[in-house]
Amino acid sequence: MLSLGIIIGNRDFFPDSLVEKARTEIIDVFAKLKLKPILLDSTDTKLGGVETYKEAQKCADLFKAHREEIVGVLVLLPNFGDEKGVADTLKLTGLNVPVLVQAYPDELTKMNVVNRRDSWCGKISVCNNLYQYGIKYSLTSQHVSSPSEAVFQKDLLDFVAVCRVVKGLRNVRIGAVGARPGAFNTVRYSEKILQRNGITVTTVDLSEILGKANKLTIDDTVVKQHLEAINAYAPKGKTPNEAMIQIAKLDVVLKEFMEEYALDATAIQCWTSLQQNYGCNVCTSMSIMSENMLPSACEVDVTGTLSMYAMQLASGSPSALVDWNNNYADDPDKCVLFHCGNWAKSFLPDISIGTAPILGTTVGVENTYGALDGRTPAMPLTYGRISTDDPKGIIKAYIGEGELTNDPLSTFGNRAVAQISDLQGLMKYVCRNGFEHHVVMNASKTAAILEEALSNYMGWEVYKH
Repeated sequence: MLSLGIIIGNRDFFPDSLVEKARTEIIDVFAKLKLKPILLDSTDTKLGGVETYKEAQKCADLFKAHREEIVGVLVLLPNFGDEKGVADTLKLTGLNVPVLVQAYPDELTKMNVVNRRDSWCGKISVCNNLYQYGIKYSLTSQHVSSPSEAVFQKDLLDFVAVCRVVKGLRNVRIGAVGARPGAFNTVRYSEKILQRNGITVTTVDLSEILGKANKLTIDDTVVKQHLEAINAYAPKGKTPNEAMIQIAKLDVVLKEFMEEYALDATAIQCWTSLQQNYGCNVCTSMSIMSENMLPSACEVDVTGTLSMYAMQLASGSPSALVDWNNNYADDPDKCVLFHCGNWAKSFLPDISIGTAPILGTTVGVENTYGALDGRTPAMPLTYGRISTDDPKGIIKAYIGEGELTNDPLSTFGNRAVAQISDLQGLMKYVCRNGFEHHVVMNASKTAAILEEALSNYMGWEVYKH
């Protein structure tokens, strides 16, 4: 259960009763949405509202006591509210978390002195002060809305998703397993720019991983356990038992590496060292990790797995790294998304363990067992990509929404057909701005959440298609 701090603004020449009603209402809404409210008691200040500097101090002290659990702050304005009280509270907390500003609507039949709110105007004043203080904030989709309304509750849940993304990205730890494949300049990135943004990369040489895996045997209990888990995850098809054991041993070592360094995600060298020096693909392990919300990208695409993690945080569901791979006949707004076979199981209802035919032409198909085969059916689509732009010294991203379709597609590997409005314009943007051939897909509609989190709070350069 995620926790939000709540500031209820008040202003003494507006009706106090509105503050008391707002406090009761928002507590009920939080219970309904399974959120934990951190707010002043009605006896801590006048009805639990914040107006004076002393009340701001009390509210800030409460938030500080819960600083480890508060992921964001909701500002409620049941009346005009005191803009300084709200801004001072946020400044004193030093929390640096997302802030959502809400304002109650007035009723045309209750515009007298006893009932009039003027929150429409008060919200502008509060935002003006937050802007002056340098405090980042989010807005509801409608300028005024009541907490009991569905439109506000959707705004609140979207805001919570923004908070998840921001908190996650500011502390994410990514494991880079092996060296970037020599032929893949496209996945270059800057560790230093990422670190400046709170994103830590832990590296390990692929030889260390393979060396540990080669010391394991099927007689090791942990290998047997992982083999059972892999067999339960996906049908092995024609994959030989020896290859399944190889996959399981590698899976054991990767899990140990992630646990040792408390990693949230990984980017793994695959093409072509694993096949040549170990004799299998790591796709199945990557799929299992991604399905279990520990995203994994191939070709040491660190910013690719960072993109997977951001989308996962926004939606609460697994992401997949894909290639912008092929045109779809002559339809300008459709294309084929593809990868050898490492997508999370959620995208592959017909999943099976097989080989990677393209890679097999150079390393031998027998050395590519572990790649997954499966077609992604129609589902919602959010796509996007985070990248470090070293010449500019920034992190940049593009995001958008579309649909995955059931259009016919006769090929192998992990595959899907995407339909995106003005796809040709998007491809021009991707090419002109030096983005990678890898993109990330998620079965959701979360582009607005990602834009708010990445642009407003992370301060990155974001293009929303």
